[in-house]
Amino acid sequence: MNHGENNITIVDEEGNEQLCEVLFTFDSEEFGKSYVLYYPIGADDDDEEIEIHASSFTPNENNEDGELMPIETDEEWDLIEEMLNTFMDEQDEEE
Repeated sequence: MNHGENNITIVDEEGNEQLCEVLFTFDSEEFGKSYVLYYPIGADDDDEEIEIHASSFTPNENNEDGELMPIETDEEWDLIEEMLNTFMDEQDEEE
């Protein structure tokens, strides 16, 4: 995972790179992992619903972002969905 300020470059299964914007990150003591929620840049240019992706990662020794890994359990997905809903509610309150 390469990153800029709020962007990361994701490489898919076919080796294609896609620039994505980070929505937010959070840590979970329960699972001992960090999570990042992101979406492809350009996805917000139209009126369609944005597909938000989520991955787990473990920061390396220099506290830089490590490799993205898939979410493995339903419990993790439940936590991510709860965090996303909280984030979206907070965004709605600011508008």
